[in-house]
Amino acid sequence: MRIRDLFQARPFVLSVEVFPPKTEAGDEGLYRALERLQAYQPGFVSCTYGAGGTTQGRTREICRRIQSDFQLPATSHFTCVGSTRQELLDWLELSWQTGVRNIMALRGDPPQGQTEFKAVDGGLTHANQLVELIRQHYPEMGIGVAGYPEKHPEAQDLDTDLVNLKRKVDAGADAIFTQLFYENANFLKFRDRCVKLGIEIPVVPGIMPITEFARIKRITSMCGAVFPTSLASRLEAVQHDAQAQFDIGVEFAIQQCRELIDAGVPGMHFYVLNRSESCERILEGLNLKPA
Repeated sequence: MRIRDLFQARPFVLSVEVFPPKTEAGDEGLYRALERLQAYQPGFVSCTYGAGGTTQGRTREICRRIQSDFQLPATSHFTCVGSTRQELLDWLELSWQTGVRNIMALRGDPPQGQTEFKAVDGGLTHANQLVELIRQHYPEMGIGVAGYPEKHPEAQDLDTDLVNLKRKVDAGADAIFTQLFYENANFLKFRDRCVKLGIEIPVVPGIMPITEFARIKRITSMCGAVFPTSLASRLEAVQHDAQAQFDIGVEFAIQQCRELIDAGVPGMHFYVLNRSESCERILEGLNLKPA
């Protein structure tokens, strides 16, 4: 089912994001996690796309298996990085032939060792151009795009970032999936500003459960997400106790998600890092497992 249809058919759409493992053992762990999460009937499972398109073949294969083995719609990440317009069209055709009907359209990060994004000759420079390309050549494809409640790290300010987001929406995006965040107030302000700007498609919060304080510190420092001081203090106090960190992270996520559900979000997009344990605990705590 396409993204646009999912949000029309369901009052609340749960989705999860995974990445292509680098080893056979990693593959086995990913598919075990998906088997467990399948019980929660996510609307779709998205699979990331490596830097510079390095995992594009693996991404397609994982999307194929998500649909054939787990009977769940797959959404493939897709970026502008390192590809000409024709190469992007070739990739889209292969993905369509594989059965992929949803794309997460992203500009992509600069390749490793580069500080700013530069398109190759004949390539695209912005995500709205990628959305336009998909919509022009594959009008039936579902398209998700990224949103940044606390501003894209490269954006001059939040107003500029929102104008860029509106361009992606106007180009044909079906839903916005946000970067992770831990301050709900920032997401709700972002959602309100989207509405004022005339954005009418679903704005879905991105949730990354905290399972390890050191890891989440690295991730938030890279993407610029605000991390609550009180939560950081609690995690710092148990930095040598892995189980305690996991439990605090799950407890915080359940409360965070409850507040967002009460605020009327149309769904949630979980960054599960190819593991199901924390996500299962959170979904159980929210009573989101279908009867």
